[in-house]
Amino acid sequence: MANFYTDNPDLKHHLSHPLMQKIVELKERNYTEAEKFDYAPLDFEDAMDNYDKVLEIVGDICGNIIAENAEDVDHQGPRVENGRVIYADGTKENLEACRKAGLMGMAMPRRFGGLNFPITPYIMAADIVSRADAGFENLWGLQDCAETLYEFGDEDQKQRFLTRVCAGETMSMDLTEPDAGSDLQSVMLKATPQEDGTWLLNGVKRFITNGDSDIHLVLARSEEGTKDGRGLSMFIYDKRQGGVNVRRIENKMGIKGSPTCELTYKNAKAELCGSRRLGLIKYVMALMNGARLGIAAQSVGISEICYREALAYAKDRRQFGKAIIEFPAVQELIAVIKAKLDASRSLLYETARFVDVYKAYEDIAKERSLTPEERQEMKLYSKLADACTPMAKGMSSEYCNQNAYDCIQVHGGSGFMKDYACERVYRDARITSIYEGTTQLQVVAAIRHVTTGTYLSLINDYNAQEVSATLQPLKDNLVAMTAKYAEAVEKVLSVKDNQAYTDFLSRRLVEMAGNIMMGYLLLLDANKNESFVASANVYNKMAQAEVVKHADFIANFTPEQLSFYNA
Repeated sequence: MANFYTDNPDLKHHLSHPLMQKIVELKERNYTEAEKFDYAPLDFEDAMDNYDKVLEIVGDICGNIIAENAEDVDHQGPRVENGRVIYADGTKENLEACRKAGLMGMAMPRRFGGLNFPITPYIMAADIVSRADAGFENLWGLQDCAETLYEFGDEDQKQRFLTRVCAGETMSMDLTEPDAGSDLQSVMLKATPQEDGTWLLNGVKRFITNGDSDIHLVLARSEEGTKDGRGLSMFIYDKRQGGVNVRRIENKMGIKGSPTCELTYKNAKAELCGSRRLGLIKYVMALMNGARLGIAAQSVGISEICYREALAYAKDRRQFGKAIIEFPAVQELIAVIKAKLDASRSLLYETARFVDVYKAYEDIAKERSLTPEERQEMKLYSKLADACTPMAKGMSSEYCNQNAYDCIQVHGGSGFMKDYACERVYRDARITSIYEGTTQLQVVAAIRHVTTGTYLSLINDYNAQEVSATLQPLKDNLVAMTAKYAEAVEKVLSVKDNQAYTDFLSRRLVEMAGNIMMGYLLLLDANKNESFVASANVYNKMAQAEVVKHADFIANFTPEQLSFYNA
């Protein structure tokens, strides 16, 4: 019997991070809920044991049901009948298994039927599910839309909708339109107020993941005569009300088990979520932050299966009288896949912990006033989460694409055939650097943390931590990389009043920061757990080459050279 949690000790390493004690105490309000719910933890050890047991259940379902169904789901896919989505048989089985196990409202409070998990173990479950089937993660993982409803809906809406999510109903976020992709302020789906306080929605949405879900969060134009983001509000549409039909399912390259739908809204009755005009400015931004973290987890899960598939094949495949794992060229490919996997996972869980702390304080602030110290801490972790979510999404999605490519390369011609899982995984990986904000948009979100010094400050915090003498050379390399990074930032900022110049070099600066940050995180992992030593060394060499390359480019690039890149 396979178990995708217990067979991966790296997950328990990240779950046992020292900051988890603070996170759990905040999330559990010092364990006061044990008086109301018999499954609430009594203390920190009890909470961690609970996460461990639930993740073991996730690992069991993933290893023995979801992963087993992945190939058939990829071939069969969903279909549309009479405006409704019919899932592939394996998808139905997957959803039913998750419902029966109570895994559909993991991060929601217990009063709504959820497990009250912090973000970190929930994201760990997403990592595991993505290893089993990245397409199914898109259905199961949309339960994080419930977080937005929890944050901004009123109490009546929470009672009516969150209880249904925790019971197993699915969600979607209906944002994109034919003429509004990344530019969401151009959304034109019309919302018309009614005398009874409800709204009618009319228009078309496109590229909606799980578009025939039970409960939709919908971005629509509520203010007549507006054309920008200030005229958009967020709405809750209940499928039971009717008025939304699936026109078609997109025929995609990958993640084929996840129905990506074009939807038509015809007088679909909906209700306002939160306040008017804040749909894009506040609510979608919160929604997208959660989505970024979810795609980072999906990317890490894909990298995990890439590593395992490549390693297994290389050990089994023989050429010239020996297993191909014995050839240095193949050894390097697999070592680099593993290093990128470990680096992106380290950044993923560092980011998840930052999100956990500030989200917990935000939630506590609804119940009581925060102390000045608590408010200051919330502000700090909010900034760190804001800085690291685009970095984690951008870097890990690019790494998972590179790892999928190299996994195919290890397989050689066999990897091009549908006989091996790596062919499906390669197709699934491609979307991760595109949806929920392309890598280029993640750079746009991240660059201000380069120019304001957030990343450098975080890097300096990592550098202040002691490491063993055997790992000191890696730290010395990171110190040298940091100096090159700081010099590159100073060079770019010295060119005044030329935004095009800064924008052009932003990707290189963000990647330099990411390389250094992940290098430090892996170093600190290796300092606690020797199983990371190999990856820390491999990644350190790789990061050093990348930082030097980008530093050299920036040092020798002038504003006048921008003209060479004009199409």
